[in-house]
Amino acid sequence: MTPISYRYCHFPPVIIQHAVWLYARFTLSFRDIEDLLAERGIQVSYESIRRWVGRFGPHIARRLRRHRPRPHSQWHLDEMFVSMDGKPMYLWRAIDQNGEILDVLVQAKRDKRAALKLMRRLLKKAGFAPRTIVTDKLRSYAAAFRDLGLTARHHEARWKNNRIEGSHVYVRRRERRMQGFRSPGAAQRFLSLHAATYNVFNTRRHLNSAANHRDCRREAFATWREAAYIAA
Repeated sequence: MTPISYRYCHFPPVIIQHAVWLYARFTLSFRDIEDLLAERGIQVSYESIRRWVGRFGPHIARRLRRHRPRPHSQWHLDEMFVSMDGKPMYLWRAIDQNGEILDVLVQAKRDKRAALKLMRRLLKKAGFAPRTIVTDKLRSYAAAFRDLGLTARHHEARWKNNRIEGSHVYVRRRERRMQGFRSPGAAQRFLSLHAATYNVFNTRRHLNSAANHRDCRREAFATWREAAYIAA
């Protein structure tokens, strides 16, 4: 594949991709990353880092998603309330049984139309229909599944959806650090980058030995460098 073009950038690509990785991987502000780079003798403005994330982040995220393995056949869907520029919005999220973030979608409403849009995106990206879908008791899900003709088992029982409820914590943490999302478009772009990065570096450490965890982490770094097209 053609490498991402870093032409006309005043800094080496390795610095740019590292700044983007820091922002996508950790709960840091642009000014935090400016200080971290300054400690290493790299003098760059936080506004430059903001432009790097906006310019290169979506390209890297697309390449990361392209090489993810096939997700688990059990999907968990949920929606969470977010405020954007003082307006109420809903963030629809989907993960699989292993905690892999399948998709995020910012919508103005919590209805069947939004549920249909999310499911169509999920089916297109995954390339297959799930065997089991776990949701809360929002009736929009069942209506959307009927319209799509899905035959998957649909679980709506209480406590069944704790897995995705717990995964909202990462989004809330970033939302607080960023002092809220400014617009639906900005939220969609950032959360897509965050999800793609999270999936790569989510090594499920609690299930692995220390040696296996280090191997998985090494592979994750190699995947990131390949997506950013920077030689190790």
